Amino acid sequence: MKVLVIGGDGYCGWATALYLSSRGYDVGILDSLVRRHWDLELGVETLTPISTIHQRIGRWQELTGKTIELFIGDINNYDFLQKSLQKFQPGAVVHFGEQRSAPFSMIDREHAVLTQVNNVVGNLNLLYALRDDFPDCHLVKLGTMGEYGTPNIDIEEGYITIEHNGRTDTLPYPKQPGSFYHLSKVHDSHNIQFACKVWGLRATDLNQGVVYGVLTEETGMDELLINRLDYDGIYGTALNRFCIQAAIGHPLTVYGKGGQTRAFLDIRDTVRCVELAILTPAKPGEFRVFNQFTELFSINDLALKVKQAGITLGLDVNIDTIDNPRIEAESHYFNPKNTNLLNLGLQPHFLSDSLLDSLLNFAVKYQHRVDRSQILPKVSWKRE
Repeated sequence: MKVLVIGGDGYCGWATALYLSSRGYDVGILDSLVRRHWDLELGVETLTPISTIHQRIGRWQELTGKTIELFIGDINNYDFLQKSLQKFQPGAVVHFGEQRSAPFSMIDREHAVLTQVNNVVGNLNLLYALRDDFPDCHLVKLGTMGEYGTPNIDIEEGYITIEHNGRTDTLPYPKQPGSFYHLSKVHDSHNIQFACKVWGLRATDLNQGVVYGVLTEETGMDELLINRLDYDGIYGTALNRFCIQAAIGHPLTVYGKGGQTRAFLDIRDTVRCVELAILTPAKPGEFRVFNQFTELFSINDLALKVKQAGITLGLDVNIDTIDNPRIEAESHYFNPKNTNLLNLGLQPHFLSDSLLDSLLNFAVKYQHRVDRSQILPKVSWKRE
């Protein structure tokens, strides 16, 4: 099958593109490379040194003999998107190509508008391109568990059956997103659901938890294939940030009380989940939702795990609490379901001591690249 990975130069996209290529899929990458531009704009840099997309693809071909077709451009440019799809002729499209940082979307009005225009319009362009030229193509879209928020009831997978005034219906699960970025993902989900209903498109929405880890079997083959490891206050996720902080002797920065609980998964499970969705496509007119995660942790849980792993490696690790820059519940009920992907055969990689050792060793190896001025949060949700 021909699979086009939109956003294939990014963290999840690059690992997915190589994984699918290694499994025999004919893979194309479509990317505007704007994430690299945003890094320059914000003055941040991934801990691991990232080669150009041309060097990456070239090295992959040298090592494996497999080619990946490259389309450089913006899906907000409909003419470019349509011509790229027509040239590649995909059987499935994996859509990672969005601005994915909540803090980025909360910097100011301009970044909120940029996030929503980039994400919502780009996704809408893709839906129209599929409708017009590839109505049977399966769209595998990256959503986020952050669409749901932290409701005081169990979180189902996309839909919930409600009885009200003696009548019963199955409806989209209510959304309580926590940033303008998460709101853009909710808009995407609604637009995709509507497109499936009225045009008969087929789509799977992967509501993904927080992804951790650097290595997949493919990205570990050569340093030119290495993946991102973001630690800064804009793009860095808590676990990655804690590992870098531990490596350089910086206290682990827990936001607020640290009781915020979220869903997590290993990057190796991300790529497998995408393949499972591709292997069992949605039916025409069907909008499926899979909650894509393997474990739940509070921020305090993660900090304690990293501290213990760091001490085992001989590091001096301390934990500090700092004012929470976000507006969110710091103690709450959180019980999301994740049975769909497990039923399709996902065999999870759980957060283990060996995985933490690997992350910490990466952090120690590249600690000379850490910019300490980028570790603490600089964006606040609060009205100044």
